[in-house]
Amino acid sequence: MAVPKRRQSRSNTRSRRANWKATAPTLTPCPNRACGRVKPPHEACPHCGQYKGTEVLSV
Repeated sequence: MAVPKRRQSRSNTRSRRANWKATAPTLTPCPNRACGRVKPPHEACPHCGQYKGTEVLSV
């Protein structure tokens, strides 16, 4: 297994960790006009229970 010969500097460590970013979840509005709340894409709306205009969940 590879072992580093020297300790990595603080600036190198921090510049490497600078790319660890949390991304905000993608949200889209519900296509149901009566609901219109934001929801994850390609999922049934947890508030009205519709997916592509069809009720798939009983809420």
